Amino acid sequence: MTGRLSLLALLWGPGTRVTHLILAAWLALAALPIWAQSVLPVPPLTARVMDSTGTLTAAQQAELDAKLAAFEAARGAQIVVLMVPTTQPEDIAAYAQRVGDSWKIGRQDIGDGLLLVVAKDDRTVRIETTKALEGAIPDLAAKQIIDGALTPRFRQGDFAGGLDAAADQLIARISGENLPAPAPGATPRSRGGEDFDWGSLAVFVFFAVPIGARVLSSLLGRKLGSLFTGGAVGALAWLFTGSLLIGIVAAVFGLVFALISALGGLGQSGGMGRRGRSSGWGGPGGFGGRGGFGGGLGGGGFGSGGGG
Repeated sequence: MTGRLSLLALLWGPGTRVTHLILAAWLALAALPIWAQSVLPVPPLTARVMDSTGTLTAAQQAELDAKLAAFEAARGAQIVVLMVPTTQPEDIAAYAQRVGDSWKIGRQDIGDGLLLVVAKDDRTVRIETTKALEGAIPDLAAKQIIDGALTPRFRQGDFAGGLDAAADQLIARISGENLPAPAPGATPRSRGGEDFDWGSLAVFVFFAVPIGARVLSSLLGRKLGSLFTGGAVGALAWLFTGSLLIGIVAAVFGLVFALISALGGLGQSGGMGRRGRSSGWGGPGGFGGRGGFGGGLGGGGFGSGGGG
């Protein structure tokens, strides 16, 4: 027993900062797979209409997909619909954010993509837009589409009808926007996760990490707070890039950065936004919901933050 206490004193005593970093980094990396496996993975983008709930028939999916494909060919803007059973343990806003970051919907140089996510069992729906479509789908328009086209039909079990009606309204609004015409013969496609937004990660690390590190350090202590901060940075990098190696590097970097920040060196605030509208549909008795249409996705990628 005395030997164990001596070992702990050696590891955590004063003057052993390098040892602290190594142990904390190891613990953060060990926690990454557990945290990442607890959230719903982002599926690969294989169609403009994707339904993992089995709600839509093949014919309904094909019909809506064809409508969105024709609009994309004519106008260039891209609309993608995703239905999942649930987004738990995340709320629909956080999950839609990860999907948008991974899929990079819309033309890269324009950022004219829209993502509609339906969590059937959660009875929630969310519309995410890129910056180029903020004028076409403002706050009021998104609310009207959700409350007028989607929610009433969803409450009646008519998911195909709700999505079709919403698609018509979205197409009509985007068609009135002054967007560049698609290049002749071009086939706009999502870039998936192959063009990760390193700028967003850098902004997160250099601005959000110091703030989070100081808050967690005040609650948990410097070592444990920095450990949690590093683990969160690594997990986010892993989820957004799909690379475990990048996640590991980001976790170690986030841990060291958090330790330095917690000592009082850094801590300027900053942020990025996105546009998104979330709502829910209930049974006969009322609507659930939350809202807040905030900032935007530009150049094909969704930013962080957002309404709730």
